Amino acid sequence: MSDCLFCRIAAGEIPCRKVYEDGELIAFHDINPAAPVHFMIVPKEHIISLEDCHARHEMLLGRILLLVSVLAKEQGLHDGFKTVINTGKGGGQVVMHLHVHVIGGSKLSHV
Repeated sequence: MSDCLFCRIAAGEIPCRKVYEDGELIAFHDINPAAPVHFMIVPKEHIISLEDCHARHEMLLGRILLLVSVLAKEQGLHDGFKTVINTGKGGGQVVMHLHVHVIGGSKLSHV
């Protein structure tokens, strides 16, 4: 989608501080970090939110969750981290493209 910020980042139209990229996923640092380490993992396929996922997305979602730990360690998060998936406007989602926040590097509050 040409007007989707994350689609444009995935297409290389908008620069980002990239952490990881393959054929299906891109990970990059958040421009408004909530902690010393704050990056997002984003599927290149435009999926609006977790609510819009279907059985065909099962492997993609699994890949994202497995990648979280790998990238968190690479970013120095050896003492733990938080993952957040905001879903819909009521759930705090600002960019309407599925993404998983990985946050750490300081003591984080409990949810």
